[in-house]
Amino acid sequence: MNFLNRKINPTYKKSSIKLDGSPNFNDRVEIGPTELAFDEWVKAGIEIPNLKKMREFRVKRLIKELNKRDLDGVLVFDPLNIRYITDTTNMQLWNSHNPFRACFMSNEGYIILWDYKGLNLLSSFNPLVKEVRNSASMFYFANGDKTKSDAQKFALEIKDILIGKNKGTHRLAVDKIQIHGLRALESQGLEIHDGEEVMERTRSIKGEEEIKAMKCAIHSCEMGMYEMKKHCLPGKTENDIWAVLHSENIKRGGEWIETRLLASGQRTNPWFQECGPRIIQNNEILAFDTDLIGCYGICVDISRTWFVGDKVNITPKQKELYTEAYLQIKENTSIIKPGMYIKELVFGGRELPKKYEELRYSCKMHGVGLCDEWPLVQYPIDYVEGAFDAILEPGMVLCVEAYIGEEGGFEGIKLEDQVLITETGHKNLTNFPFEKDLMN
Repeated sequence: MNFLNRKINPTYKKSSIKLDGSPNFNDRVEIGPTELAFDEWVKAGIEIPNLKKMREFRVKRLIKELNKRDLDGVLVFDPLNIRYITDTTNMQLWNSHNPFRACFMSNEGYIILWDYKGLNLLSSFNPLVKEVRNSASMFYFANGDKTKSDAQKFALEIKDILIGKNKGTHRLAVDKIQIHGLRALESQGLEIHDGEEVMERTRSIKGEEEIKAMKCAIHSCEMGMYEMKKHCLPGKTENDIWAVLHSENIKRGGEWIETRLLASGQRTNPWFQECGPRIIQNNEILAFDTDLIGCYGICVDISRTWFVGDKVNITPKQKELYTEAYLQIKENTSIIKPGMYIKELVFGGRELPKKYEELRYSCKMHGVGLCDEWPLVQYPIDYVEGAFDAILEPGMVLCVEAYIGEEGGFEGIKLEDQVLITETGHKNLTNFPFEKDLMN
């Protein structure tokens, strides 16, 4: 049943299946969007993803990439790579520095998940996960002085899996593994390849359902940004404003925020100062970068800069900085199209004026999906030949960034949009407006 034929259809709440295909009951296993998010998406006429199709697309795409490289399988520890393959989560931030989970997928799509105590508690909703096993831990906190022997046991398990499932040459891609684990796998005669390259390249092309999920996540993030702006008043602290985005994200079923990049006044120059207890003053700017992991685990990476106070007091310098940042975003976005080499993006678009070069942002653009992803589009001054030899393809999503501030200057402006590469060009997925009052 297509509930999106009409802009608002209240009957969807009574269905046994949610609009994304997940079960509509109160004790569901998987995490996901709240009713608030669904209501806003339906009201906005946003098409909602089918999660079953999204999960199947990801597995099929990884199968293709594994076979292209003649690999027998991939073993991942990075929580976001596990999320990509299985669409499961388990204490994501804790897991990022305590790698107790792992996932293996063969080049035929057979998926094994190692999870807490071998329970399928958090993965039973996904039939693509064929087995759940216990104990992939090879880090000192959990394994102590037996870490090396535990790694050897795990390596034997992996070798047995390869023999039983693939009967191949034991060519295995691995991403972020502990040092004892890598040595143990190699001691079993396995040929280890770069799993990060496999997963980053695989994740770089989004399927139709992933794009729908991203549009949903972006809309929810922007609803949070509107709430932030309501609270963005003199006398509030930076943390007060930042907390609004966290709250609004969680209320809609989003997951976490990766950074603390919000600053006001003189703390906007240089960029990358983290938000704190500073009290925002009248007639100054506030800049932020969402870096938000929202609904469906999708990253929403949007930056905006606002003026706080009476707009008649906006200074010519603030307008100069903001206008240049805006033109950087618009002109660099305008050249994006499929078939372009990354190098063309590096040396194309709007040239960054010399006076802003010293404090330039870390990149002109970067990929985005479950987080900031490959590829990175550098500024000409930072370009390294051969580091990013790739061609833009439909389904890639790039964040187009600009930070404009002078070395020794009082303030700086941060702007960023999230842009989809289509079959014929590009589509800006970001809808949150720029500040006309800050432009010349």
